[in-house]
Amino acid sequence: MMRKVSNMVFLIGMVLAVGFGYATASFAEMAKWKLDHDHSTIGFQVVHMVVSKTNGKFTEYSGIVEMDPEAKEFKTIEAVIQTASVTTDHQKRDEHLRSPDFFDVQKFPTMTYTMKSYKKTGDDYTAVGDLTLLGVTKEITLVGTFNGVAQDPWGNTRAGFTAAGTVNRKDFGMKFSKLLDNGGMLVGDEVKIKLEIEVIKEKTVEKVKQSAE
Repeated sequence: MMRKVSNMVFLIGMVLAVGFGYATASFAEMAKWKLDHDHSTIGFQVVHMVVSKTNGKFTEYSGIVEMDPEAKEFKTIEAVIQTASVTTDHQKRDEHLRSPDFFDVQKFPTMTYTMKSYKKTGDDYTAVGDLTLLGVTKEITLVGTFNGVAQDPWGNTRAGFTAAGTVNRKDFGMKFSKLLDNGGMLVGDEVKIKLEIEVIKEKTVEKVKQSAE
């Protein structure tokens, strides 16, 4: 009799364990997250006259990430950047950057990024994607980290990323420069991309209804 009871308890325990494990696994899911403009930075750095570096950023952009943060898996990363929003905190230089010599914002008001693939090595992610700038699309590589997930005081679920990469602006047809007396160039060809990204998980229709009630 005792053996039958033990076997029954064991079976019930196994069923509960499997059921709990399934419920936990089903909690993780692919979901869409929107880029939080107020807590993100899309920046760049370029060498100026060989001896220094100029930093800039874009202030108008949008983007989405489709991911499962628990499994640390990503399906989609896309961004649209308004080129006229470029700023280096120098009015004349910014006006020049918006001209046909550089971003040609009248003809090409946006540039876009779409991730194509990624791989994870330790805590680092290497993402390969298409960057379209000045009507030219080239593959670029970004290396970064996933900084985790947190709940804010207003019930939103947030996640953060840090990433960086390097592109050659001439690959996109941005060829303006001037030769200096020392043989160097006024503006470097290589541009370092620096990203600090925060995203907010989109609420499901059911959760939106619950919060409204």
